[in-house]
Amino acid sequence: MARLRKAARQWRDPRKRALAAHVLMPDDGPLFQIDPAGLFDRPAPLEVELGAGRGDFIIDYATAHPERNFLAVELAASVARVLAIRVGQRGLDNLRVARMDARTLVNLMLPVRSISACHIYFPDPWPALSQRKRRLFSAGFVERLKDDLVDDGILYIATDVEPYACDIFAMLGAAGFGRAKAEVPGAQASGFARKYLAEGRRVFSAAFAPPSGPLLRSRRGLP
Repeated sequence: MARLRKAARQWRDPRKRALAAHVLMPDDGPLFQIDPAGLFDRPAPLEVELGAGRGDFIIDYATAHPERNFLAVELAASVARVLAIRVGQRGLDNLRVARMDARTLVNLMLPVRSISACHIYFPDPWPALSQRKRRLFSAGFVERLKDDLVDDGILYIATDVEPYACDIFAMLGAAGFGRAKAEVPGAQASGFARKYLAEGRRVFSAAFAPPSGPLLRSRRGLP
């Protein structure tokens, strides 16, 4: 509750709202597809973080990689606003914030073969059997991720829940993803990662490459 009140105070500050306005995509109108080229003033590979929170990982990562474009996705309005304020305060021109459900973005908003990397760190495991349908990862979600990634793209995953990690990795393997020899940058740098590692908890992480080959027929009606 205290964090929500703090977020609300920040959003009421006109100066901070102005900083956020440059990076926060509007969510009050019809939006059926995101045009990555239209988000930035230059062409560059696009990386997406789903469930970015307050941006503990993506802000520093985007700062370290100015040659790339980044989109941070967060569903909670108060958190997305704080994230946008923080991005604006850092003056990052290569990072935008979208307030929406990650599944909506992946399923509907992104053009086919539009992202070079996708970061998903510590998604809610929804451990109760009755809650499993709320999990981010499903066979359908994985298939759509496969459409959205470029042929030489990469998917980074980290979670502290071993059974969930096994489920996710099995889904990716069944969809044709292969393990990639790459470090997972958010496995130690994200806010949850630092918290869990400080508590001595184990983090399960891996990088995956989508299957290469001709462009798949898209669920978005492309020929």
